[in-house]
Amino acid sequence: MPAHDPLSLVLDKQCVILDIGAKYTKFGFSGEPSPRCIIPTETISGDTGKTVKVFQYADIDELRTNLIDFIHVLFFKYALIHPKEKRVVVVESLLCPTVLKDTLASVLFDHFEVTSVIFVPSHVVSLYTLGVNTALVVDIGYQEATVIPVYEGIPVLKAWQALPLGSKLVQNTLRDRLFGKLKRIVGTTEEAIDDPSCLNDEIIEDILVKGCFVTKLQRSTDSRNGVKPDTLPPEFTYRVDGDKIINVESSDREFCYDVLFEQDGDQLSLSTMILDAILLCSVDMRRPLAENILVIGGTAMAKGLKARLQEELLSLLKEERYSKRLFVNTFKFHDPPALPNYVAWLGGSICGATDMITMKSLTREAYNEMNNRVPDWSNLVNRNDMPIPKTTLQL
Repeated sequence: MPAHDPLSLVLDKQCVILDIGAKYTKFGFSGEPSPRCIIPTETISGDTGKTVKVFQYADIDELRTNLIDFIHVLFFKYALIHPKEKRVVVVESLLCPTVLKDTLASVLFDHFEVTSVIFVPSHVVSLYTLGVNTALVVDIGYQEATVIPVYEGIPVLKAWQALPLGSKLVQNTLRDRLFGKLKRIVGTTEEAIDDPSCLNDEIIEDILVKGCFVTKLQRSTDSRNGVKPDTLPPEFTYRVDGDKIINVESSDREFCYDVLFEQDGDQLSLSTMILDAILLCSVDMRRPLAENILVIGGTAMAKGLKARLQEELLSLLKEERYSKRLFVNTFKFHDPPALPNYVAWLGGSICGATDMITMKSLTREAYNEMNNRVPDWSNLVNRNDMPIPKTTLQL
């Protein structure tokens, strides 16, 4: 981009907003209402030439290589800017492993030579999009669902909940339901075939997004009890490679999301996570949290999910373990000004447009002074043994 281009002058003042998820990554600039791109968190392996997940690695060196290749594509293919001397806002989960955070910081500072980096918690900055300080943030992503209460802008970490309930589990459930329903068209007839490649992640995700939804609690209960509903959603066929079809039945479309609400052996589910998180908070915090629930994440985009979640919560309140301890009777959900899959990114965009980016970012000079360490609230070494420069933020 030419140096005299007015657009380049605007981009020079904007900081980069990076939200790397387990399945998809959101990338864009501060002050903008939506990401410039949302792409799979994948890269091409230099050794094998195959597509690999960025966070599937054998050691730190492989993780570093994956991040370098992936971020290089983000900057030079999608954003068309040079990362040197750029400010970066990284939207991260509070439960993100420290090794990922440290490696990402090392890649940004040492390889791409960015000016500064600030890590902001996704559950907190998501509230920036609503202009509220208190909410129960439910993040339903690809691999897991996490629930963290935020009260007056402070995450209540003693009440956090996490379970492997995400779209990965839903996709595996749908794949099992569709197994054996693949057919090949031969002339005017159809013959059953067994071809696992036709039920890969890409195809299953496409079927899930285009044809499946979250049903009502009563219909799900009737189905488990063997009661056939009066009306059923229409079946449809999904064509693969031109001559193969997958028969997606009504029950597959309607009940594949039930796995998120089925209680496991410990009586835990997506619904119980929310109630348990509220119970672990102080009594005076419970009603404000119950009346300010924010559901984010890619899986939260499923049709009917919030309505089903409302029904499940009200139903669970009748059980003895909650009725005698949790004295709330209403649950209210926020509608953020963005699609659920990039609400956290939008919060980071708002954060990057404020003075926080200049006041609390970790600069490259401070990073080098701290022997390539990122200040972290969970690391006692950073809090006690190492002097943290005043220019950095101790998250």
